[in-house]
Amino acid sequence: MIHVLNIQPVVDGARSLGFDPQLMPLIGILELVCLGLYAVPRTSVLGAIALTGYLGGAFCAQLRIQAPLFSTLLFPVYVGIAVWAGPCLRDPAVRRLLQPRQH
Repeated sequence: MIHVLNIQPVVDGARSLGFDPQLMPLIGILELVCLGLYAVPRTSVLGAIALTGYLGGAFCAQLRIQAPLFSTLLFPVYVGIAVWAGPCLRDPAVRRLLQPRQH
């Protein structure tokens, strides 16, 4: 969410990742839209899907600069697991969808 403010640490981080700092407010708005979808119970699964895509982009950006594995590179993966924990705990249909199929 601090992307929207475009403060100096955001500008520096964007440059270190190879992004144009002027894109950061747009990326922040995208993040807020995904979070808004996730926060509304009726659209939380759609929000979880959108946040997973957003976090996938964060993972790829960190991978590109060869960030440290456990502290930085995998952080979006950790957050993605936490994001999906909510709908899985709240909605039996999501749990059924994610269960392995038995033949």
